[in-house]
Amino acid sequence: MQHLLSLSHLSKKEIEDIFAISAEMKAHPGRYRSVLRGKTVALIFQKPSTRTRVSFETGIYQMGGNSLYLAPNDLQLGRGETVADTARVLSRYVDAVVARVFAQEDLEEMANNGSIPVINGLSDRFHPCQALADYFTLLEKKKLLKGLKLAYVGDGNNVAHSLIEGGAKLGVHVSVACPEGYEPDPDIVNRARRDARKTLAKIEIVRKAAQAVRGAEAVYTDVWTSMGQEAEEQKRRLMFQGYQVSAALFGKAGRDAIFMHCLPAHRGDEVAAEIMDSESSVVFDQAENRIHTQKAILYSLLREPRQDGA
Repeated sequence: MQHLLSLSHLSKKEIEDIFAISAEMKAHPGRYRSVLRGKTVALIFQKPSTRTRVSFETGIYQMGGNSLYLAPNDLQLGRGETVADTARVLSRYVDAVVARVFAQEDLEEMANNGSIPVINGLSDRFHPCQALADYFTLLEKKKLLKGLKLAYVGDGNNVAHSLIEGGAKLGVHVSVACPEGYEPDPDIVNRARRDARKTLAKIEIVRKAAQAVRGAEAVYTDVWTSMGQEAEEQKRRLMFQGYQVSAALFGKAGRDAIFMHCLPAHRGDEVAAEIMDSESSVVFDQAENRIHTQKAILYSLLREPRQDGA
């Protein structure tokens, strides 16, 4: 693994290795408190953030490294410097870049022109760090991923894309319910279905939320209006009526189903407050696990090779 731009670039084993390291770090954090000593990670954030920024900054500190937060006005990108030139310069200064950007293409350009690992902290197309924490949480709760059904209800956005990619790699059946015009990108779905042939996972896109949720071990949703879509908020609220994870809808899931959300959540829109705050909800476990999986990602990308070459 040289970068983390999307989960489609990782093998099943690489994802499982991240989970194993995450579990070890979560159980024994003190063993890893100096693994990033002398390392600096630049955090480029074009969008505001709570979980991504705080979990990365804290995780880097816990491993003995340094983080450098760079807001849009802190860089020359806004005044005409190219992404490629920025990547070349940062490669001379820091050991890795975490970037939360508007365009996936900027991440790819940065990875192609720099000489250091680039980690996708969120883009318009993918949110791989979130999905890794989500599947790690699902593994903790259910002990086994292969053959589980994950229902995603709502907008076919960047989170949905990464959940689809991750499910295909890990053998999780992913059923996405969304209104017409808000489906996940068909190219991403088709690529995931090719990966799913190896793991026997099923990737399906349906219209009815009840169809997706029926029998699921986990029910997942996200906000109906993401950052940058505020002008569509009223239209989206109308379009997504019937896609709220209510008590009635959640009741169609499996007996011990869990509720998942990447946060922030809008109680009363995509999820009813009684589900969000119920004993079935694991949303804050997901949020906590962001720090553990992201520490594992950084460790995997930046750890020094052993003398035997391993």
